[in-house]
Amino acid sequence: MQLVLIQGGYDIAFSLKAATPMLLQVHLHPELWGRLRAPEQFRLDPAIPFRTYIDDFGNLCTRIVAPAGMLTLSNRFVIQDSGVQDTMPWGQRQAEVDELPDHVLLYLLGSRYCDTDKLATMAWKKFGKTEMGYPRVQAIMDYVHDRIRFNYMDARADRTASEGNAERKGVCRDFAHLAITLCRCMNIPARYCTGYLGDIGVPPDPAPMDFSAWFEVFLGGRWHTMDARHNQPRIGRLLMARGRDATDAAISTAFGNAVLARFDVITVEVAA
Repeated sequence: MQLVLIQGGYDIAFSLKAATPMLLQVHLHPELWGRLRAPEQFRLDPAIPFRTYIDDFGNLCTRIVAPAGMLTLSNRFVIQDSGVQDTMPWGQRQAEVDELPDHVLLYLLGSRYCDTDKLATMAWKKFGKTEMGYPRVQAIMDYVHDRIRFNYMDARADRTASEGNAERKGVCRDFAHLAITLCRCMNIPARYCTGYLGDIGVPPDPAPMDFSAWFEVFLGGRWHTMDARHNQPRIGRLLMARGRDATDAAISTAFGNAVLARFDVITVEVAA
């Protein structure tokens, strides 16, 4: 096993016409804190007050009132990673619905971007004869990976899973939403994740770095990482937030007018 160190962070700026309350999910998920080589260096410019809390999904959330003008968020950290690719749940059993733990049932239901009611009939026709468990999940990932064409210019914040399926275009969140929705239609609990995913162990992507979206499925009594966009195991996935869909894991939510003015994300392997 080859341990790796990853330097991550971001510089994000918003332009605001008036003082605006904002909710941010811009920290590493608490379950990763034990791997940090040093605490996150989170800063706001101007240096305004902020407070944090843990939400119902276990995410660290930050509350601020952003002043009028330009607000810059920055963060830097170095974290240890196992260097091991995502582990696929080969042979893991898909539980019957009445066997699922109570807290998991939420991830079988439709949500804002995962409109199960519009895709259930199609899902059962397409995947109803596939073997339950991981083979069914992989069949769904193969379908989504082939169905949607990735292009940053096709990003749209209000696109639902059924719309992504019909339009056949989008970004990583659209891949995740469609795969999550189809899994839920097939009674496989699935939840949305967002975080860092650098080009570690794969050819460098010339496009500017962005945060990434993937999803998790509940098989064999625990959650497993899946990624319909790349459709292959990856190294160095760093979770920031998870929830029912992108609503619960948004990097920023402004309760007013906030225009994104800068967005730079960093995720690189560094020497020990």
